Amino acid sequence: MVSPRVRKIADRIQVIVAEMLERRVKDPRLGFVTITDVRLTGDSQQATVFYTVLAGAAGEQSDEAALADTAAALESAKGLIRSEVAKQLGMRITPSLTFVADALPETARHMDEILARARALDEEAAARRVEQYAGEPDPYKKPREIPDEDSDDEPDDGPEVDDDDETDPDD
Repeated sequence: MVSPRVRKIADRIQVIVAEMLERRVKDPRLGFVTITDVRLTGDSQQATVFYTVLAGAAGEQSDEAALADTAAALESAKGLIRSEVAKQLGMRITPSLTFVADALPETARHMDEILARARALDEEAAARRVEQYAGEPDPYKKPREIPDEDSDDEPDDGPEVDDDDETDPDD
């Protein structure tokens, strides 16, 4: 776990580096850079600065070209940035800076693609699904009706015919 003192120093380094890149570093290779995080070792001797670059910043170039140009610009301005960090922090030992391109945007883009693919598959499965419930259409039990023997609920088939008599007595 990082101590609160180290976290405060890391936050301050993040602000100082962002201001330096905005105001003092005038390298044309430097694209639209955002400092996303700074991680400092426990002894405050090494700082890793994570950054992202907005593509198309320097003359509509690709992501990889913008990232490579910005990495070269940051590497060449590392001494100037470290001296400003030392001046503003006022610490006895100034941390050495290491600039690392942040993988978070690429990971987020990859996760968005996976979620979009899963959403499309869900919609396809929903389109193929037949919308009907399992079981009977009316699942509630109804009271059983017992017919009465005296009632005339059953339809008559006509007059009753006695089948036992085969001959007619009037003959």
